[in-house]
Amino acid sequence: MQEIERKFLILNTPDFRTEARSKTRIVQGYLNSAPERTVRVRIKAEKCFLTIKGKSSSDGLTRFEWEKEIALFEAEELLKLCEPGVIEKYRYEVEVGQHLFEVDEFTGLNEGLLMAEVELQHENEAFVRPPWLGREVTGQEPYYNSYLSKFPFKEWQNSRR
Repeated sequence: MQEIERKFLILNTPDFRTEARSKTRIVQGYLNSAPERTVRVRIKAEKCFLTIKGKSSSDGLTRFEWEKEIALFEAEELLKLCEPGVIEKYRYEVEVGQHLFEVDEFTGLNEGLLMAEVELQHENEAFVRPPWLGREVTGQEPYYNSYLSKFPFKEWQNSRR
């Protein structure tokens, strides 16, 4: 139940889209977005999930994750109870070497943010870096979905101008 993943920004290139084996719409909300534990409701195409994630390790690579599939009507009702700030995005699955990269293209208030995650078996596992992979943001709070639900990308990007 330990999740080991690294996160990266995406260079502004369509390459990952042409390499993707799938594209899925995702809508998710947070019943609890405290850094010590997040409780997320997600609708991913026709499947729905309730997920609990623990606090990340100090380097942001590892954390506890528990997930259970739930019915669509349950997910829709739970979304009504979520904190403000529903996340909407498209997820592209891209195989690179022996790894699967999940590339998220955010919409709504997080439009303009492109981010990839790769799950690993161990923290020091090597992987092929595709040419569209940009700066690593593993463990950086502003790039957690739970943070983006409260502080959307468009708002903090606009404040940096």
